[in-house]
Amino acid sequence: MLSWLLPPMSLHTHRGGLRGRPREAGLGGGGGSGGGSATPCLPASLSEPLSLLGCCLRPGEAAEPGRGERGLLLLSAAAAAGMMAEGGGGGPRRKALSLLEAARSRYESLQISDDVFGESGQDSSGNPFYSTSADSRSASSQDEDEEQLAAAEGPGPRGRGRRVPRAAAAERQQVPGGGSPGPEEEEEGGWTPTLRDAPPPDFKDSFGPTHKMPPTASAMDFFQLFVPDNVLKNMVVQTNMYAKKYQERFGKDDAWMDVTLTEMKAFLGYMISTSIHHCESVLSIWSSGFYSNKSIALIMTQPRFEKILKYFHIVAFRSSQMTHGLYKIQPFLDSLQHGFDSTFRPSQTQVLHEPLIDEDPVFIATCTERELRKRKKRKFSLWVRQCSSTGFICQIYVHLKEGGGADGLDALKNKPQLHSMVAKSLCQNASGKNYIIFTGPSITSLNLFEEFEKQEIYCCGLLSSRKSDCTGLPPSMLHNPDAPQSRGQYRIKMRGNMSLICWYNKGHFRFLTNAYSPVQQGVIIKRKSGEIPCPLAVEAFAAHLSYICKYDDKYSKYFISHKPNKTWQQVFWFTISIAINNAYILYKMSDAYHVKRYSRAQFGERLIKELLGLEDTSPSH
Repeated sequence: MLSWLLPPMSLHTHRGGLRGRPREAGLGGGGGSGGGSATPCLPASLSEPLSLLGCCLRPGEAAEPGRGERGLLLLSAAAAAGMMAEGGGGGPRRKALSLLEAARSRYESLQISDDVFGESGQDSSGNPFYSTSADSRSASSQDEDEEQLAAAEGPGPRGRGRRVPRAAAAERQQVPGGGSPGPEEEEEGGWTPTLRDAPPPDFKDSFGPTHKMPPTASAMDFFQLFVPDNVLKNMVVQTNMYAKKYQERFGKDDAWMDVTLTEMKAFLGYMISTSIHHCESVLSIWSSGFYSNKSIALIMTQPRFEKILKYFHIVAFRSSQMTHGLYKIQPFLDSLQHGFDSTFRPSQTQVLHEPLIDEDPVFIATCTERELRKRKKRKFSLWVRQCSSTGFICQIYVHLKEGGGADGLDALKNKPQLHSMVAKSLCQNASGKNYIIFTGPSITSLNLFEEFEKQEIYCCGLLSSRKSDCTGLPPSMLHNPDAPQSRGQYRIKMRGNMSLICWYNKGHFRFLTNAYSPVQQGVIIKRKSGEIPCPLAVEAFAAHLSYICKYDDKYSKYFISHKPNKTWQQVFWFTISIAINNAYILYKMSDAYHVKRYSRAQFGERLIKELLGLEDTSPSH
């Protein structure tokens, strides 16, 4: 879970690009074609929220309490001033509409879409997925002229594309609150307040699906890009082997018959149904209560389902070469990762984080206090590398919390070192591609970012003196100044291509980046407080992380709610849920979506029916 993001009182992007309807403060509403209220992307219990555009960040020290303001983002100061002037003469209403249009224009230029789950009705016509790169900041002719000039100057060092700073950005350096560092500051470990332009890494690769699916492709076709029949057949073989060995040891089970491929698909279909129709137990399907589902209960009897659940295995026996704690599921994880790599190319901007995999609230509500005390905490953490343009999860890393190996927490000095190891594992296939990786405080560190830069991986991360490894950073930038600060003030120090930013917005926020130039600036627009200047890195971090936060909010709704006790089974159902979400994203980017526009819930229902072998009927709209 992105615990270092803001609560959803801040920015939610508009839906459907230019086709999206104007909504309150430029925010996308809930599901369906209407403009319902936004669903919180973090628990309401999260303390000390601070609005930073579309995501919430915890400051290094207690922040002054303030109202929850929804942030609106805008890059160009000239465009912002023009829109403000246009709205200023016509009263508060015109000013609000002007800010709304500014925000919509800004997100159109950022090319970030939040229409991942297809719940915006007719507004979602057209492909909702767009490219997002470091320099995709405006669609104006001025950008085109700058790109031509940059091309004429030739490529920069380490694969970076040359870029000329905007004139408006240079002027804003002198705006009160802009925080230009004074010449009297001393250098600390090579860090200097003298700034220079560091062009963003050049990214020319295309991104998106690698296979063109036909318009007639079904939900099952997309799902089997990641879980093909050969994987399901292996589950059948391993389950039957485990059942045989189990009965040899503990006695014959007369009610057991070897499972078939058709039954294995139906078994998965029943489990996946709990991601659409959440219930306390998957066995509720066969009950006579509120959670019963007679439409699918007749495909397999409850006793047969329970037998398959009892013996279900992916790897029946440990081999002499497998000593990892996840040996019972590692072959499946490897196959799933191969499917992710072979079917999708991510955009330049990606995020490393832990997705939302909290306990299902239905289960918690039905448990007694004693049952909750007895229930063990998860013994693993699941980390992902996720495309911030589409929401596609590119890579999964599972870390066992109680592992005794070299990657176990007991073998490492501290959590930052553990998270650094996780980041290296997630980015092992990303070298040489000029990706920009956004990270949270637990991963952000100077040593890691410098190591990644040698591999042509560039980063932008939030710093925390409590959670981050601050080795090599200037102490003067890690302590808050004694003088009171105004919103939008910032200080920057630079060493090589690395910039350390301390920005104030009702609290001090620190960012470390080598992906964005410190002389490039952005503007955050708030409905009540107007423009708040900030470096481009802050703007980009907020925009991309708010998108992932909103994705996680919807993503968690479609998690398989079955909660087994065995760790490998928990990991299995979590990764199956991720595979289905990725399958839906590929579906949204294919021609099949233009034939039948299914929402995420409808896509899940189609997949369940196809796994169960039910008649192909279109879902109700």
